[in-house]
Amino acid sequence: MPISLPLRRLWTLDKFAYSLRVFIAFSGALLLGLLKGDIALVIPLFLGIIACALSETDDSWQGRLQALAVTLACFALTSFVVQWLFSWPWLFALWLAISAFTLIMLGAIGQRYATIASGTLILSIYSMINIEQHGGVDQDVTSQQLLLIAGAAWYGVISVTWCALFSRQPVKQSMARVYKSLGEFLILKSALFEPVRGVDVQARRIALARQNGHVVAALNQAKEMIFRRLEGQRGSRKLNRYLQIYFIAQDIHERASSTHYPYSALTEAFFHHDVLFRCQRLLDQQGRACRQLAKSLLLNRPFDHQQSEEALVDLRASIDNLSERGNPQWKPLIRPLNALADNLTTLEAQIASAHNPDANEEGRDSSLFDRSPQSLLEAWKRVRLNLTTGSPTFRHAVRLAIALVTGYAILQWIDPQQGFWILLTTLFVCRPNYATTRRFLVQRISGTMLGLLVGWASITLFPQPIIQSMIAVAAGVAFFANREKRYVVATASITLLVLCSFNQVGDGFDLIWPRLFDTLLGSLIAGLAVFFILPDWRGRRLYREAANVLQNHCRYLEEIIHQYEEGKQDDLAYRLARRNAHNADAAFSTRLTNMLHEPEHFTRQDADNGLRFLVLTNTLLSHLSALGAHRHQLAADEEDAALVPVAKRMIEILQHMAAQLEKRQPVEDLQEAAMALLETLDEQSLDASATLYRPILSQLRLLAEQLAPLGEAATRLVSKSDAASSEPVTASRS
Repeated sequence: MPISLPLRRLWTLDKFAYSLRVFIAFSGALLLGLLKGDIALVIPLFLGIIACALSETDDSWQGRLQALAVTLACFALTSFVVQWLFSWPWLFALWLAISAFTLIMLGAIGQRYATIASGTLILSIYSMINIEQHGGVDQDVTSQQLLLIAGAAWYGVISVTWCALFSRQPVKQSMARVYKSLGEFLILKSALFEPVRGVDVQARRIALARQNGHVVAALNQAKEMIFRRLEGQRGSRKLNRYLQIYFIAQDIHERASSTHYPYSALTEAFFHHDVLFRCQRLLDQQGRACRQLAKSLLLNRPFDHQQSEEALVDLRASIDNLSERGNPQWKPLIRPLNALADNLTTLEAQIASAHNPDANEEGRDSSLFDRSPQSLLEAWKRVRLNLTTGSPTFRHAVRLAIALVTGYAILQWIDPQQGFWILLTTLFVCRPNYATTRRFLVQRISGTMLGLLVGWASITLFPQPIIQSMIAVAAGVAFFANREKRYVVATASITLLVLCSFNQVGDGFDLIWPRLFDTLLGSLIAGLAVFFILPDWRGRRLYREAANVLQNHCRYLEEIIHQYEEGKQDDLAYRLARRNAHNADAAFSTRLTNMLHEPEHFTRQDADNGLRFLVLTNTLLSHLSALGAHRHQLAADEEDAALVPVAKRMIEILQHMAAQLEKRQPVEDLQEAAMALLETLDEQSLDASATLYRPILSQLRLLAEQLAPLGEAATRLVSKSDAASSEPVTASRS
């Protein structure tokens, strides 16, 4: 195997470039310490590098340079305020509470601001640790604080330079993640076609809904990456190519999400025929083709989807065989099967075009929606809207501020060795919701214990300072390589870095027990804070999230019907409505997942009702996607033009259902309204040609059949929430 191939594969890993930048920064800091003959310089430099790397935003090099300037300004201000107030505990505690609350609230403006604010909080505690390490505030501490800022600036220079040299590599990696997640979605979707009786369809639907959340997250991340790099570079051909690949991924997602007919009915009708196996195999092969496409994008290799093409030919042959048999019971189902095959044929063409998207560039609206604030006034409005106890950001800001002040009060009371590690642990463990906090709490403690054990072994077996420094560098790189997906390993790595680094200027063995004690105490404070201070139990707000899902589904249906009236166009309004519908569906799925990790006494009892609602709304979304996939302009004399009023009536019903949920009121029985819509659709069906398949009519019928069950599920959500809220719990009502 050529040596270039493994290196090429390594380059495609999304964390490789990040880890390499950190390695260069740590190595440079270590080299400076060795050249100066003062290894103690390394500790503040390392801490500054870590804080800046955690504050890194995804931008073009110009945007990253601007973000770096803001980050360093925040770091410098915070660092010197810490030094100034360190000797006055009461003022320091007040500043700690205000700064923590303010920085968390800045996150309401956008993800870029949240990242910088989080890094600033981390550096402020690093400054406290730095001052504590040197025994208090003196002239030497000022130089140590400057070294913190220097370490951050050093990494920032590396980051900006790297971004200028390799600006498109993160975009390529993000698009590969999109197609990989789409591949997993299609493979899971293929399981719904398995013609086996007695399978748990609801469980498969839930798994599909959760994977849909991963697809949505990947699409959102890719969109932001492309948008940031397109600012001022609209003429870049390669960036425009990735933009077209992104739009194709959106189209694939819509068609992959669509459902043309209830799969259970198809299973019963064609149980002894191979047509559903053919559908299953085709979707499975298309999923594998998407995963292969992801690799091809990363490695710039030719893309081969021959197996999915052959599976499509086999499906067409199987449907033709059904038609030739002439079974009258199958006749009504042949038409939706053909529509399904047409949809999968288009999906196959989209997968093929994604590897060479330039042919699809003409005639497409390539504008993207900018979610960042356009002025200081708009940024302030976003913050002001979140200044309420109903806002998760506000709750987290209050909770974290109180938790940090509590930790500071405890360390002032018991005066533990290396006490400011308590605050650092609290900051990392305390998360916006209980489920995430519990997970990080367990992983933080486990990782710290593992890191202390490995650290003890390292400084025992390798007493040489240079080897310990090299271990610290390797541990720092491991922390950044694993911090998102393997937090136990990341925590163990950062603990190892701390022990090996601080052993250069003192006795690392004396740090082991204080580090463990501080981690346990900081984790306990974070856990108690999330449990008792403005707890945000997911079930208490589930009805609002459900209302948001229905509202976004309504807007999606409105845009679909508008395109049937005005003509198909993948413009920004349509793509935004479609994306918001999927975002809302993914957010509801995430909320339910978090609920399952909460104490059962509070909200877990609502999970069954929430899961039922998720299955129904996800099914509704799949029918909307199918309706959107068949968009075309309806002529005035076309039979389907008479269906537009029916669709608008469905929109009114869904809007009313969403409004009732928002008010936390039960939804009245929709059986009669649904039957009226179905009767209207039946009348339209009688007027139609017996051989003509009308996808609009078919999808509207499937949508109408969902209304009554959806209303019942919404009512159970509200009534269950009301029942839960009457229990004597400490949680405040949102």
